[in-house]
Amino acid sequence: MAEVTASSLIDGVVHVSPVVHLDSRGLFVESFRHEWVSGSRPMVQANRADRVTGSIVGLHYHLNQADYWYVPSGLVRVVLHDLRAGSPTEGATACFDLGGSGTTAHEGVYIPPGVAHGFAAMTDATITYMVDAYYDPADELGVAWDDPGIAADWGLAVTTPVLSERDLANPGVADIPLDLSPGWVPDDGASR
Repeated sequence: MAEVTASSLIDGVVHVSPVVHLDSRGLFVESFRHEWVSGSRPMVQANRADRVTGSIVGLHYHLNQADYWYVPSGLVRVVLHDLRAGSPTEGATACFDLGGSGTTAHEGVYIPPGVAHGFAAMTDATITYMVDAYYDPADELGVAWDDPGIAADWGLAVTTPVLSERDLANPGVADIPLDLSPGWVPDDGASR
């Protein structure tokens, strides 16, 4: 059975360490089960992104969508920041690695709506992410990856990371329009 742990830093974030089955053929792992995230909506879309070493994606956030991330290849540094007004962890930032090798290589993370999320490719990496709402460009929002108030530790040795034009144009937290500022809803998954 997978080890499922609520984040101690950001309310509603869930870390999952699934059981890895190894034999002479290789390995088998269940990378996601709906039951691992109590009260969440079912995931309805799966996406894959391949990124080169030194790339940063984010910080992105959604008002209506949750994500579940899993890194089947490579190593990424995940950065999460709680943007939800009224959340018990409002303003908290968490940075941790996903992927790589060893016992943590197959961990996943559930990210509720209103939590800004991004990652830096520490190596060439593949990330798969499932979402509980179909793609909606109106719910694809972002905040500056280098906002000093977030103080993200991206863990990169490069001084000039590779970012998309969209991510370079994201506003700072203080500049998020009020109508695009997420609020906190207790038990995010069940109440949306």
